[in-house]
Amino acid sequence: MKTTIDIPEAELQDAMRFLGVKTKREAVVTALREFNRKRRMANLVKYSGTCDFDTNAEIEEPEAAETREGTDVGV
Repeated sequence: MKTTIDIPEAELQDAMRFLGVKTKREAVVTALREFNRKRRMANLVKYSGTCDFDTNAEIEEPEAAETREGTDVGV
């Protein structure tokens, strides 16, 4: 999509230098992608620690119990 915008030249040159790109278009696209990526990550961080997953010990416990029961029976 073509859009005409007025971007301060000094800011655009800094962005190109910091991003390591050669064209103005690359600078704008890369900056937008990076901005969006950081926002997505910030949204994911909101949910950090809100899921209740079983620990490895809880997952392995039923299997360990079956193995212990099997050896007690003389299998």
